[in-house]
Amino acid sequence: MSNSSVPFLPFALPEIGEEEIAEVVSSLRSGWVTSGPKVKQFERDFEEWLGGGVEAISVNSATAGLHLALEALGIGPGDEVITTTHTFTATAEVIRYLGADPVFVDVDADTLCIDVDAIEQVITTRTRAIIPVHFAGRSADMGKIIDIAKRHGLKVIEDAAHALPTTCDGRLIGTLESDVTVFSFYANKTITTGEGGMVVTRNAEIAKRARIMRLHGINRDAFDRFTAKVPSWYYEIVAPGFKYNLTDIAASIGIHQLKKAHAFQQKRQYIADRYNDALASLPLILPPKAAGSDTHSWHLYVIQLAGDVAVDRAEFIERMFALGVGMSVHYVPLHQQPYWRDTYGLTPEMFPVSQKIYERTATLPLYTRMTDADIDRVVCAVKESLK
Repeated sequence: MSNSSVPFLPFALPEIGEEEIAEVVSSLRSGWVTSGPKVKQFERDFEEWLGGGVEAISVNSATAGLHLALEALGIGPGDEVITTTHTFTATAEVIRYLGADPVFVDVDADTLCIDVDAIEQVITTRTRAIIPVHFAGRSADMGKIIDIAKRHGLKVIEDAAHALPTTCDGRLIGTLESDVTVFSFYANKTITTGEGGMVVTRNAEIAKRARIMRLHGINRDAFDRFTAKVPSWYYEIVAPGFKYNLTDIAASIGIHQLKKAHAFQQKRQYIADRYNDALASLPLILPPKAAGSDTHSWHLYVIQLAGDVAVDRAEFIERMFALGVGMSVHYVPLHQQPYWRDTYGLTPEMFPVSQKIYERTATLPLYTRMTDADIDRVVCAVKESLK
C-alpha cells in the first residue's frame, strides 16, 4: 500500500514565520537570551490578549505551570486533587511532586472531558482541588465544575494545554472564575514557543508566589537585577524554588505566534470542518464539537472506530503509516500506565468510558500548514485503511 514517491505527511508541524525568526535573531544579537525584555513583553501581550484583568506568568512548560499553580495554592502531603484518567501524565504527576494524591475519574462520552457527575462522588475531607482538562481543545463544563468547587470549598486549576483559543459560555478559557489556568506552547500546540507555557490568574498572591518559585525562590527578578543602573547584586532566597523560567529566545517566538492565534484557530476549524464533511459517512465516531456557539481550538482531531469496523485500531494506524500519513493516540489513559495503575490499584472497569474510547481511538493530522491536498490525502488514506 505504501508509495515511497509521496513524502510522508507528519502528524504535526509548527508554523513559524519570518516575524518569529527575525525576533529570535534580535534576541540573539541583543545579548539577552534567557529571561529578559522579550519575556516581559510576551507576558504583557498575553495579559492584554486574554483581557479580564488577569496576570500572566511565563514558564518553560505547562507541566511547570501546573506544578507552580498547585504549590502556590498550598497543595501538599495528605491532600487529594481530582482529575481525569484520560489525559497526559503531566496533569497528574505534578500532584505527586507535592506529595499529594490524584483521584482519577472517568470522562464524559459526549465531550471526552472530565465527567462532571463523577466529581462529587469522589470528594472527601482530603480533597483540595479539581484539575479539569479541556480535551483536544473543547471546553469542559466549567460552569458546573466551578459550582461544585464553590459548594465544597475547592480550588480549580484548568489544564488548558489544548485550549488556546477556546471559549466556554462565550468567554475565553483563561478568563473564567477558576483559580489558575495553565496553557502549553509545546511544539505541536495551537501556538508554540518550542517549549513553554503560561500560568494565568487573577489572584495577586498566587501570581507573586509563582514568579518567585519559577526561579529558585529568589525574591527579585533576574532581569531587574542585571539591568538596574545602581548596584543591585543583593538578593534573598525566600523559598526552595524551581528552575522554570522561559527564555527570551522562546518568548520571541511566542510574541508573534500569539498575534496569529485567532487566524490559526480559523485554519484549524476549516480543516476540522473538511474532515467532518468528508468522514461523515464512514463507520467512525467523529470528535465532539464545541457547545453552542463556543469556539473549539481544534488542537486535536480524535476519531473513534465504530463497533462494526473490520479493522482494529492498531492495524488502522499501521495502514495509515503505510500510506504515508502520521497518526497518534490521545491518550493511553493513566489507569493503563504502570505507575498510576500499580500505585493506586486502578483497573479498566473503574473507567469504562475512557477505556472504551482508548481501545478504538486515533488522532488524525491537524495543523495549520496542511494544504487542501494534504487534507484530501488524509481522507483518502482513512477510507482505504478502513476497508
